[in-house]
Amino acid sequence: MKRIKKTKIIATLGPSSSSSERIEKLIKEGVDVLRINFSHSSHKEAGILIKEIRKLNQKLSTNTSILADLQGPKLRIGEIKSKVTLIVGNKIKIKTGKKFTGDDKMIFVNYQSLPSDINIGEKILIDDGKIILKVLDSNTIDEISAEIIQGGDLLSNKGFNLPNTDISQPALTEKDIEDAMFSAKQEVDWIALSFVRHESDIKSLIKLLEKNTKHRIPVIAKIEKPEGVKNIDDIMKHASGIMVARGDLGVEINAAEVPLIQKKLVNKAKKARIPVIIATQMMESMMDSLNPNRAEVNDVANSVMDGADAVMLSGETSVGKHPVEVIQTISKIISKVENSNLISLKHKHPTDYDSERFITKSVCFYAAKIANDTNAKAISTLTNSGYTAYQISSWRPKTHVLVFTSNRKILTQLSLLWGVKAFYYSGTESTDKTVEEINKIALESNYLQKNDKVVNLTSMPIDKKGMVNTVRVSKI
Repeated sequence: MKRIKKTKIIATLGPSSSSSERIEKLIKEGVDVLRINFSHSSHKEAGILIKEIRKLNQKLSTNTSILADLQGPKLRIGEIKSKVTLIVGNKIKIKTGKKFTGDDKMIFVNYQSLPSDINIGEKILIDDGKIILKVLDSNTIDEISAEIIQGGDLLSNKGFNLPNTDISQPALTEKDIEDAMFSAKQEVDWIALSFVRHESDIKSLIKLLEKNTKHRIPVIAKIEKPEGVKNIDDIMKHASGIMVARGDLGVEINAAEVPLIQKKLVNKAKKARIPVIIATQMMESMMDSLNPNRAEVNDVANSVMDGADAVMLSGETSVGKHPVEVIQTISKIISKVENSNLISLKHKHPTDYDSERFITKSVCFYAAKIANDTNAKAISTLTNSGYTAYQISSWRPKTHVLVFTSNRKILTQLSLLWGVKAFYYSGTESTDKTVEEINKIALESNYLQKNDKVVNLTSMPIDKKGMVNTVRVSKI
């Protein structure tokens, strides 16, 4: 009997993993979603990768999802002369405007509004906090004076963070708009927006996509700023998923606070019935080594036991030396811990009685409960929009979630959801016939065996493709 890996794996494509042969190996070893990072990918490169993924999906009969990750307003310093070291106590000037090559006396930054946004006494963190500057003065136009609080080697094009500053730069840059439009034309499955701080950030991207695309593309909000954490409830009202992006988050917020924030965000996402991804430095040591360290194994395990829909690998698969081995290793960790009782959401009946979706929510709630109580081997549901898949998955039932749909647009999209395995099915003859046929597909695909119990969800009448309103328990 086949086992569905409930916690999904996202792998970032890059120089180490962009060949057809390497992508195929990643998929075979357990990758569910492939991420194209527009911080490092041109439209031409992305187009080639998207074609290759779809070709491999046909060849392997898989539904590997495509996630387009927008760069967002990443703040960076400019070019730096070779072998520049900043010394504690020294002063340095930071300039905007025309680009130039910096040194230990003056550096360029790409954020034009920095001199007017920043205040005296605020800190600037360079290269993930390896270098810390304290603002002494600003002319509010194009120049800042700062003191070096924590020194070190200064390298070109490193990112910088402003943990105390309310920046005015929008979350959606001109580059992001171009990349979003390209991704929409390519009909990717998901688009992630970086550095989301307010609900307006997400709404602006959704509005852009709705105006320029025929098919709805769900948007993931990357939470990597303190404002994003603070405004998470409002952000989740509009986002189709969230990503706990711990890299920049760990720089801008005290690193000791990040583990608890991660757990809170995962729990909130489960309750909101949207997928949640844990990202950054999951298996960092495997960039060079064939084995992870124990802290990384614990980190992955804890993310799985928190109930995250997916764990994401960045440099480990895009530029690391062992992309395939990383996937093999993380798959083993997931399989050891993902059946923990700690993962499930405590059952609490939906209370939004006036909602037009209340019946569907109730049916999904009881389906998860019945499956757990009867030790059913699967929950099997029909869906046209994917809504029931999101609902059932979010309860984190003990069993598999087999989703059958005639909507090819959501087949690959559903690969991100915890516990979900999607199949194409277009039958509408009758409810009884449909249940019989989809159970047969699950049996022939080896996801069910003879005498297994399965909880079936359908809508009646079946040919209307309406909201799920029926639950029954079948025996194979």
